[in-house]
Amino acid sequence: MSELKPVYIPKSKHPRIVIIGAGFAGIHLAKALKNKPFQIVLIDRNNFHQFQPLLYQVATSGLEPDAIVFPIRKIFRNYKNFVFRMTDVEKVNAEHKNIQTDIGIINYDYLVLATGSTNNFYGLKDVEYNSIGLKTIQESLDIRSDVLQNIEKANQSDKNEIRRLNTSIVIIGAGPAGVEMAGAFAEFKKFIYPKDYPELRDFPLQIHVVEAGNEVLSAMSKKSSTDSLKDLEKMQVKVHLGTAIKSFDGKTVVLSSGETIKSSNLIWTAGVKGQFPDGIENENIVQGNRIAVDEFNRVKGREYVFAIGDVASMQTEKYPKGHPMVAPTAIQQGQLLAKNLMRKQEDWKPFNYLDKGSLATIGKRKAVADFGKLHFRGKIAWFIWSTVHLISISGFKNKLRVGLNWMNNYFSYDKGNRLIIRKYKR
Repeated sequence: MSELKPVYIPKSKHPRIVIIGAGFAGIHLAKALKNKPFQIVLIDRNNFHQFQPLLYQVATSGLEPDAIVFPIRKIFRNYKNFVFRMTDVEKVNAEHKNIQTDIGIINYDYLVLATGSTNNFYGLKDVEYNSIGLKTIQESLDIRSDVLQNIEKANQSDKNEIRRLNTSIVIIGAGPAGVEMAGAFAEFKKFIYPKDYPELRDFPLQIHVVEAGNEVLSAMSKKSSTDSLKDLEKMQVKVHLGTAIKSFDGKTVVLSSGETIKSSNLIWTAGVKGQFPDGIENENIVQGNRIAVDEFNRVKGREYVFAIGDVASMQTEKYPKGHPMVAPTAIQQGQLLAKNLMRKQEDWKPFNYLDKGSLATIGKRKAVADFGKLHFRGKIAWFIWSTVHLISISGFKNKLRVGLNWMNNYFSYDKGNRLIIRKYKR
């Protein structure tokens, strides 16, 4: 094997901060260091940043993919100290202060792991093989294609068994992603499915949500959990609480209750785990495959290596298992790390997570919101949810596109074009 050569990066008189990952944590760290006395090198396998909270809308044809992705180079177009390299990182060599990528070696003065999380199937290999997760824009398009292709199969068959198999959707996990996706499919079932597929009038979509815990939206208030469950049931979503998935062979979902569900559509939103390159010491890998960090997001035992966002586990009295793996945590950690790197080390501020509230939408005018002891549901919560997400999307054109799309959906219920852009194959 030939020796890896250094990746070309323009020389700089400033210390180099290498950031791996262009999710919320990495993007906000880089933004906060705009034109500061550092050379910022951002690395990602994709050349875009994706707005993960709305992936389910791409999966359910509510939005097109380009509405929630934004080119990295466009975000940082006016940054004088910024370099981007599209590559996969294979290994961290902390002793030599470099990383190994599939295009060569990149040296660093400071390294920040903002590599996020990936689906955690908890060792269920058949489920992993036969289902689709919801962590990337590619997976959201796979879900869209798979569901629409299977409905087409049902429409083309005269056998009841095949029709029922392909018009059943099972969602594993009743967190925000699972609940929001179930609500979106329920609206599709009521307002679009009968018009697009009149030949299947005797085979309405069957939507199931399977949750191992005893509540939906368990991270939110009891009121939000109860209200969202009522909304789902009114929308004819079958919710299986206190029930785990045992296996799935592509046609039959086997549950811990002994019940089976015939379905060719299984969507996984039940769990995630940290992901990162090789080279992290085993003693620094903790529960959830996350990297243990101190109060400054510094990897333990590594003075110049940091981890932020989903991949980082900062254990505190309030969060003994690490902070929530949500966008606000990632954003706040990225912004604070930028400030700390610009200070003398003795002036660094420890991370203190500010919980600004939780939101989830179940459908049009159906949502729940928690802000401390305040709880909202219905139209007000839906308006808050829409406003917060619209503000958070990168780029004016993307905000405008999503806003106009939502406005059209609000008045017409006719969500998206339901195009199979690329056929899905397992």
